[in-house]
Amino acid sequence: MLIERIYDEDLAQASYLIGCQANGTAVVVDGRRDIAVYLELAAKNGMKITAVTETHIHADYLSGTRELAAATGATIYVSGEGGPEWQYEFDGERLYDGDEITVGNISLQAVHTPGHTPEHLSFLVTDGAFSGQPGYLLSGDFVFSGDLGRPDLLDEAAGGVDTRFEGAKQLFSSLRDKFLTLPDYVQVHPAHGAGSACGKALGAIPSSTVGYERLYAWWGPYLAANDEQGFIDELLHGQPDAHAYFGRMKRENREGPAVLGERTPLPELATETVAAGLEADSLTFIDTRSNSEVHHGTVARSLNVPAGKSVASYSAWVVNPETDKNPLVLLAHDQEQAQDMSDHLVRVGIDNVAGYVTSITGLPTTIPKLVQPEELEGFNAAMVLDIRNKTEHAAGHVQGSYQLSGGRLMWHLDELPANGTIVTYCQSGVRNSVSASALRRAGYDVVELDGSYAGWKSWKNNVPAA
Repeated sequence: MLIERIYDEDLAQASYLIGCQANGTAVVVDGRRDIAVYLELAAKNGMKITAVTETHIHADYLSGTRELAAATGATIYVSGEGGPEWQYEFDGERLYDGDEITVGNISLQAVHTPGHTPEHLSFLVTDGAFSGQPGYLLSGDFVFSGDLGRPDLLDEAAGGVDTRFEGAKQLFSSLRDKFLTLPDYVQVHPAHGAGSACGKALGAIPSSTVGYERLYAWWGPYLAANDEQGFIDELLHGQPDAHAYFGRMKRENREGPAVLGERTPLPELATETVAAGLEADSLTFIDTRSNSEVHHGTVARSLNVPAGKSVASYSAWVVNPETDKNPLVLLAHDQEQAQDMSDHLVRVGIDNVAGYVTSITGLPTTIPKLVQPEELEGFNAAMVLDIRNKTEHAAGHVQGSYQLSGGRLMWHLDELPANGTIVTYCQSGVRNSVSASALRRAGYDVVELDGSYAGWKSWKNNVPAA
C-alpha cells in the first residue's frame, strides 16, 4: 500500500493519494482543484486513479473531486449522510456509514463523524495485503493533531443560526462512539495542519494516533469524565474569525465546482494592453510584491497580494469572483511564477486571470499613504481599524480602534464610516497592506499605520514618561 500526503502550505490543507501497488489503482481523498500533482504522483508510481472522494463539503478551499474525475474517468464518491439539507447537488456514488471504497487490496470504510459538518465522513483504511483490520484513519476536519474541527463555521460563514451547539454535541458523540472505540494504534491523518482557520489549536505534526489524542489532546479529559457541557464550552471558546469567502466555498462545493479541464499557460501581456485595461477599469491588477516594496510605489487601484504561501487566502479576502468580474493581471518574475500563483488562485475559485506582466513600468502608479506611530494620536481619523483577528485584538490593541478582520472586511463595509480617513493596521503590516489596497480600490481614503501594531507598540514602549 502507498499513502502519499499532499500538503498545501497556503491553505494548511492536506489531501491523500492511497494506492494499491499490487494492481496499480489509487484513490484520492480531499483533492484540490489544480490536479497536476495527483496525476504526476500516480504516474510516478505506475498507478491509475480510479476513485475520488472527500470527507465533507469543504469551506476553506474549492474541491478538486470533479476535476480529477473528469481528467481520469475515476468514480466520484461523496457523503450521503447529514439529511436533505446537506446533500451534494452533483452526480456521484453516495456513501453512508459503513460503506466501502475498494482499490485493489485496499478498502476505505466510510465512518459518519458529524460535528464539524452534519455530513462529515472519516475513512478507515485497511491494507488487505497486510491485515484484515484497519490501521489508518483519514479524519478530514473531524480530528486534527491536538485539536478538533470547529463546529461554528456554518454559523460564521454559511448562514446558519446557532448550529454550533448541535454541532458541538455531535462532535462529542462522534468522539465517544466512533473515534475512541478504535484501537490506540490506528494512525490518524487529518485534512489540516497549523495555520488553518478550521480549528483554534491545530498542531503542525502531520499525523497522530488514536491513543496519543486520547491521552494528550485538550478534549481527552472531558471525554474521560463524560463532561459534555464542559467539552462544548471549551470547544466554542476562542475560535478564530472565519473568513467570509468560506460561505462561497460551501455553496460552490455543494453545487459542484466548475471543471476547468486542461489549462493553457498564462500569456505575458503587453504594457500598453494592460494600461488601457486599467484606464477602462476592465482589468484588475494584482501587485504581488511585499508590502515594503508596494509602499515605495504601486499600480493605481491595484490589489496587493504578496507572492508566497498565502496567495490563495489573501486573494480570496479581496477578490470575490461572484461580484468582481474583471480579469486579473498578475505581476510576476516570469511565466513559471505566474502559473504557480494561478494554481493557488483556482484553489479558491478565482479562475479569471488574463495573464501577467514582469514590471509596473509604463503603468499608472501611486504611493500608498502612511502615518507614523508618533503621529497617530493627533491624526484626524474617522476610524482606526484593526484588521487582525478578534483574539489578537483582545490581547492588545491601539486605544479606540475598531476590530474587523481582513478576511471579513470586504463583506462588512457597512461597518465602516462613509466619509473621512480610515487608518488601518495589523500586526506587522502584511495583512494590512492587503486589506488597505482593497479598501482603496473600493473608494475609501485609507492611511496605513507604518509598522502596524508591532511598530506602534514598540514606539509606545519607548516613549519617555511625562
